[in-house]
Order: sequence, then C-alpha cells, then structure tokens
Amino acid sequence: MLIPKIKQTIKKFGLIQKHETVLVAVSGGPDSVALLYLLSALKKDLKIDLCVAHLDHMLRKDSIKDREFVLDLAKKLNLPVVIGRVDIAKFSEDGSLEEVARNKRQEFLFRVAKRCKAHKIALAHNRDDQAETVLMRIVRGSGLYGLNAILPKRRINGFSLIRPLIETSRKEIEAYLKRKKVSARLDKTNLEDIYFRNKIRNKLLPYLERDYNPNIKGVLANLASTVAVDYDFLVKQASRIFRQNRKIGKDNQVGFDLEKLCRLHPAMFRLVVRLAYAQLKGNLRRLTFQHLKEVEDLVFNRPGNSIVDLPGEISAKKKKKTVNFYMRR
Repeated sequence: MLIPKIKQTIKKFGLIQKHETVLVAVSGGPDSVALLYLLSALKKDLKIDLCVAHLDHMLRKDSIKDREFVLDLAKKLNLPVVIGRVDIAKFSEDGSLEEVARNKRQEFLFRVAKRCKAHKIALAHNRDDQAETVLMRIVRGSGLYGLNAILPKRRINGFSLIRPLIETSRKEIEAYLKRKKVSARLDKTNLEDIYFRNKIRNKLLPYLERDYNPNIKGVLANLASTVAVDYDFLVKQASRIFRQNRKIGKDNQVGFDLEKLCRLHPAMFRLVVRLAYAQLKGNLRRLTFQHLKEVEDLVFNRPGNSIVDLPGEISAKKKKKTVNFYMRR
C-alpha cells in the first residue's frame, strides 16, 4: 500500500510535524493529484491542516481546464484553495520558459504559504523525476552539488519545501490513482521532445532501461541519495571553515586570508568559494565548474589585483593577503 510508504518517507526525512499547515502545490497532473489524496488520507493521522495552491501558467489554450479541475478537487476534499495566473510567455526574455515558469511558480507558492500561514510547501516530485534530474545533470556535466538532484527537504527564503513522493515511482502513483478511480489532467507537452527533460524521459531513460539496466531509475535515484549524504557532510565541514575564516568587509564583501585559502584541500576550496558566492547572490545558479577553475587560477597563479568576473554581478579580486568576493553593482 502506498499510504504507509509515504508515511515512512515523511518520518524518515522529518518532512512534516504534528499540527503544521502544509500547502500542497497541485498542477492537476497525476503526481500532484496523488500527493493531495495521500496527504488528505493522512491528515488526521499526522494531525495536520492542508491548503491547496494552483498556478495557471497560461502556456496552453486548455490550461483553464486545469484550474477548474483543481478547484473541483479541492472542493471535493473540502480543502481551501488559492488559484493564481501568470502569463509566462511575457517573461520569456528573462530566461528559458522552464526557468521562468519555475521562478514564477516558486514566488506564487511563497506568497500563498505566507497567506495560509503554512509551515511547509509540499511538491509532487517522485523517484522517476529524481532519476531524470540526475541523468540530465550527468549529461550536462555536474559535480556533487548537481548530483544531489532533488532533495526530500529544502529550505529556500525562509520556506521549507518538502517532497513526500521522492521515494515513490511513477508506476506506483499511476497504480494508486487507478485503484482509487481518480482521474487527473494530462499535459500533452510532456509527450513532446522539445524540452531537454522530455528527451531524457521519453528517449534516453527507456533506452538505458531496455538495453543496459532495467533498474536504471532506481540506480540513479540511489546515486542522488548517496551523494546527498556525502555532500551534506562536506558542506558542514566547509561551512565551519567558511565561518572561521571569512572577513566581512564594506559593501557586503566576503574576504578570505589568501594563505589559508591556498592551504585548503581542493574539495574544501571549491565549497568555500561556493559558500561565498551563495552568501552574496542567494543561490548557486549559473555558477559552473569552469567558474570555480577560474577562481582557482586567480588564487594560485595570477598576480595581485587580478579580478575574475562571475555570473550574477559578482567578482573575485586577489589582493596581497586576501581574496575578496563582492557585488559589482
């Protein structure tokens, strides 16, 4: 049965505590519909309150039907619901549609969570999504941070995002909905190979599953889980070094003693650089392995007063005794 499995995942990762309010992001697709039904079934047992949120991206002509579907579903389960709309296409110049949609969806969920006084925001990512994400990042070229992939629980801007389905396969979800005789909306764009994730999902993973390893999804998901534990340990060590050695300068600069930085193990060096970047920028998006190599070259090979420009208007400058990270603007 799926309910005990989800309950075990919640307990294993400490996703939900008693008497919390959980905001459930529901697109209307099978995964989010199953998540809502499962949490609704566990509501009394976990002693929690639920609230539903749905954002219409307005990317498809029939997206209004998704909105209506979620409204009806929330009414059926007697749950409060908040609906939002945003024309994602109007923001296409701000990045890829996928990135813009993710950012706008996140902003919406944070607003609704604050409005509902929710302690957690539940997302419907499952084990198949995890496998796809790991494979995508391997293909693109990723270090340990990227291979973390989708974490069961993550804190962003003061909000806790949780994923109770992260250990559940898509087949299990579909079987659960079939047993419950519950329908869901189908996003036909998921069947089109126009996005990188869709190509991984519809072509590469089935190929690997058929010709190399029938359990490839489980293997990739386990890889993410193993890396997450190892990376968490390394980050804790790097955070200690970061706190002990950083020097907060004017204009929110983050500086480090050059000699001490040079003595760090390469793994710690790169993590400390990441932490400095994240403190100034707020996230690690767009910071690549090549950028880390440029900072290494700055520290070990280039003369004093040399500068490396990083994404997000952040630069690193080598001085006589320190290396300083700062916002360019």
